[in-house]
Amino acid sequence: MTAESLPADLRRAIVQVARTPRLLVACDYDGTLAPIVEDPEQARPHSESVGALRSLAGLHETTTAVISGRALRDLATLSRLPSEVHLVGSHGSEFDVGFVHALDEQARSLHLLIETELEQLIEGAPGVHLEVKPASIAVHVRRADAEVGERVLAAVRSGPCTWEGVQVTEGKAVVELAVIHTDKGHALDVLRHQVGATAAVFVGDDVTDEKAFARLHGPDVGIKVGDGESLAVYRINDPVEVATVLAFMLEERQNWLYGEQAPPIERLSMLSSERSVALVTPDARLTWMCHPEPDSAAVFADLLGGPSAGHFSISPERGGLPLGQRYLPGTMTVETRWAGLLVTDYLDHAALSHRTDLTRVVSGTSPAVVEFAPRPEFGQVQVRLVESGEGLLVRGVSDPIALLAPGVTWEITSDGMHDSARAVIHPEHGPVVFELRCGTNDLTPHSTVEADRKAIAGAYWSEWLDTLVLPPVEKDLVARSALTLRGLCHSETGAIMAAATTSLPEEIGGIRNWDYRYCWLRDASMTAKALVSLGSTAEAEAFLGWVHGVLATLPGPERLHPLYTIAGTTLGPEAVIDTLPGYAGSRPVRVGNLANQQVQLDVFGPVVDLVVALSQARGTLTDDDWRMVRAMAEAVTRRWHEPDHGIWEERHRPRHHVYSKVMCWLTIDRALTLAATYGREPEPEWAALREQISTDVLTNGWNDEVKSFTTAYDGTDLDAATLLIGMVGLIDPTDDRFHATVTAVEAELRSGSTVYRYHRDDGLPGDEGGFHLCAAWMIEAYLLTGRRPEAEDLFAQIVDAAGPTGLLPEEYDPIAERSLGNHPQAYSHLGLIRCAQLLSV
Repeated sequence: MTAESLPADLRRAIVQVARTPRLLVACDYDGTLAPIVEDPEQARPHSESVGALRSLAGLHETTTAVISGRALRDLATLSRLPSEVHLVGSHGSEFDVGFVHALDEQARSLHLLIETELEQLIEGAPGVHLEVKPASIAVHVRRADAEVGERVLAAVRSGPCTWEGVQVTEGKAVVELAVIHTDKGHALDVLRHQVGATAAVFVGDDVTDEKAFARLHGPDVGIKVGDGESLAVYRINDPVEVATVLAFMLEERQNWLYGEQAPPIERLSMLSSERSVALVTPDARLTWMCHPEPDSAAVFADLLGGPSAGHFSISPERGGLPLGQRYLPGTMTVETRWAGLLVTDYLDHAALSHRTDLTRVVSGTSPAVVEFAPRPEFGQVQVRLVESGEGLLVRGVSDPIALLAPGVTWEITSDGMHDSARAVIHPEHGPVVFELRCGTNDLTPHSTVEADRKAIAGAYWSEWLDTLVLPPVEKDLVARSALTLRGLCHSETGAIMAAATTSLPEEIGGIRNWDYRYCWLRDASMTAKALVSLGSTAEAEAFLGWVHGVLATLPGPERLHPLYTIAGTTLGPEAVIDTLPGYAGSRPVRVGNLANQQVQLDVFGPVVDLVVALSQARGTLTDDDWRMVRAMAEAVTRRWHEPDHGIWEERHRPRHHVYSKVMCWLTIDRALTLAATYGREPEPEWAALREQISTDVLTNGWNDEVKSFTTAYDGTDLDAATLLIGMVGLIDPTDDRFHATVTAVEAELRSGSTVYRYHRDDGLPGDEGGFHLCAAWMIEAYLLTGRRPEAEDLFAQIVDAAGPTGLLPEEYDPIAERSLGNHPQAYSHLGLIRCAQLLSV
């Protein structure tokens, strides 16, 4: 029997409940897991049901239980269910085998009196037998003649059932007398509380199961097996169908928790406009997009939760894999191609500032299937789709969303919480254009024809790219990296995101999942500097303007946080979206970032280093930028001697990190350079402070035991970030200590095609991949120490790790040979640009 044979409304309910964060699945035994048989001692559960319950119990945040009227010891012996499945006997009164010892003297005495009385009542009644349990006694008449059974039950009901302190439970051909309060509904509540279930499923066939059905509410699902009146909403026929239900629930739960087919991270392509970003999969599924800002809640979060978290998909009606995906040269417009079908995607650059507009054009000779399933606020609000004129309106959200789709006929379905729309289109009659408009209900035709909008979007990127000076080594990949970095820039505010996503894992199935959709001072400064090095200064100017705005809100520059929202405001608390299972089952999904509250004293150096690069490019140092440099130097003067959390934002106690001290030195050194170059007046103490920090680093950062500069002053652990000590000039690259550090870091942290940040205990469980940025630092260190062949070899391996459209996430796992981390990552692309420039010399 297959899931398709189950009632459609039940299948929908199972799909919905399988997506709850913490699921409890509970069943009755006789008549549910096992068929009703003449001899109760021969009632064996269906093996398919046992297997499904065991597998469900092995899933993350999933609990299974059997709540039966049988005594717990008998239930355990007869069912032979695995230990992963919780067993509850005697209609919920027995949660453990030793329960009998919990009865007080009065209850035990009453239990004995009931047993004595019942033995007398059934004497001379063939086919009637007693089942004595620790807290109750059941009278079974299933094997007795009907007349005999009814006579005995009548005597029981008029006799001991009426005694004070006796609780009666009626079932099919059985009546049970308990000396304590007991019912399956209470047992279900106890289990729900113990495991913190956010939804429960109960499957049962008996009248005693109605007390459990009565306790179901909200997203819970009750399934009645067989005939008879019931409070359960759904009904199936027999224990065979119970096995089908459990198997289907297992499949849906697995798919939701671990991802049906999570696309390789590096194969995702980013769309971008001046204000928005989105990601599409290799088969043209819009898998990630937030609105109204890139650091807002997601409208489409398929990337982190599968189709139920929101997607906008286009594929051939006949099926099949795409032939390929590419960016139109020099643009952020993506084409996905199948035989006879082409999907073209781009974000509209003419949209108003409060809008996020995506255009999707379908052309070719083959019919295509379109599925539109928006899930605003990470799918946590109920939405309805309403056909209106030439498109769809999304109802139930505070910020309006519309989809203009002229000539398209939709079929709208609901899973009870969200609507989805499906259509079959025929581009062979002419291109079909979809215009997703977030921030408006306007479905009027665009004033500019689609071909012109596409041209405008392309020209925005290609004309800018034409102004850059690209190195000859991997010129096309550098161009794509430059476009990606600019795509992470927010033109309205000047902020630059570290990456386009949140919670793409550093380990598949692990918890190292962070939100990178914000503006880190360090990352953004390094990104802007990379673009300046290619000949574009507008992004640096805008970012420094953003920093000025942030500084204006602070009592002093030393109060700078490591990161801010795109708008330049302080982040709210870090939170978990537990309704999303995460990429390939990697949870939790986080929004916000606790690093916002850390002390990271390295952030001042990259800002001042950017001012140096920008001033060199434009030939002048502005008064505003000099004031900023003085502010950064003031912050270093006040705080350089403190421990901090470091560049890697470890959730551990602060340490005196070598990299942070080097960046404090860099701040003062570059401030002095700017003063000398542009005729500015430095603070009198700066020169001495520079020397003091340098001496401190060289004295305390070097470790004779490991023959290397170490992570921090208090240990022997190594860190790839210490390579910067020679790269920024605190010591000469020819210094033996720098050569020794490069050798030590290579031996400890390089693994094949990548370089890890460190291998120490950072207070978090699990592992991570190597960082592309660390590999880029290693390449520069190789070049500084005269090891060009190693540099060229490692660079070639970074290039090989890029996806088909040239994008790089944060990390790479050389063992599993897969990419990891948020995507695309600014660090990775700016590192690639820097290496290509150095190798072109």
